[in-house]
Amino acid sequence: MKKTVLTFGLISGVLSSVMMMATVPFMHKISSNEGLVIGYTAIVLSFLLVFFGIRSYRDNVGNGQITFTKAFAVGISITLISCIFYVVTWEILYFNFLPADFMDSYFAQSIEKAKASGASPAVVEAQVQQLKKFKEQYKNPLFNSLMTFIEPFPVGLVITLLSAAVLRKKAQSQPAPSPLPAS
Repeated sequence: MKKTVLTFGLISGVLSSVMMMATVPFMHKISSNEGLVIGYTAIVLSFLLVFFGIRSYRDNVGNGQITFTKAFAVGISITLISCIFYVVTWEILYFNFLPADFMDSYFAQSIEKAKASGASPAVVEAQVQQLKKFKEQYKNPLFNSLMTFIEPFPVGLVITLLSAAVLRKKAQSQPAPSPLPAS
């Protein structure tokens, strides 16, 4: 299991890291909604390796058979490796390469969205206070890592569950030999 998990986990992780590094430089040129679509599309693409990893394990190690539990174990392991790559890449980019005003501009966009939605001044002010608190917490690398991990993991979990359900295959039972002699 180790070889399959490591192979597909590393490929998925490298893919997610490369896609993040390719898109982050353009973050200031796209809206936050477009950024979410691009980001989650990249995450889903990288997690397609979960399906292929489970299938590879089933076909090459399990002799064409795999239980849901084993398929889930393979898939979630690949997902965890990929998520670790995602988090490490973000931490490096965030603390070393993003502009110092990155969070300020992100929060300014969020506040403008709240105002444009027609929310009352009290609601907007509550959101401003919440964003200020979040901005302070986000300076902590541990909190930052946790929040970053929460982005791709649910997607990987769903893809793991779906893949394990689709790819599970039990052993074919052999028909019992007939006690009557063939005529």
